[in-house]
Amino acid sequence: MKLDGFGIMADDMAAMIRFYRDVLGFDIKEDENAANVFLEKDGTLFLLYRKTDFEKMAGRKFTYCSGINGHYEIALSVENYAAVDKAYAEITAAGAQGILEPVTEPWGQRTCYVADPEGNLVEIGSFVKES
Repeated sequence: MKLDGFGIMADDMAAMIRFYRDVLGFDIKEDENAANVFLEKDGTLFLLYRKTDFEKMAGRKFTYCSGINGHYEIALSVENYAAVDKAYAEITAAGAQGILEPVTEPWGQRTCYVADPEGNLVEIGSFVKES
């Protein structure tokens, strides 16, 4: 098996699309009102599923996290430490909730975290000090 991508269940499809497309720069392949939206980032397929539509398709109900949740993260890399700081500033200025301001970890990675509109964690990091 080959990993093609991953998906997130969404309540507010339009808000999630705007965040991933307009704030994080994912390429959108569907209309904002679609039940399943295919986005792409650096060759990785990223799927957004409207929870109610997915439940209808599967013929069952599911349980979901609410608020800021730590069940998984989406990790994005940038070119260097300065780009981590810049991305955090730009993304939080665009309305994302800041979770962890940029910090350099003992293992040499500069990293930060924001939450998407539904509380899923997005990490932005780099192991490169200077470009």
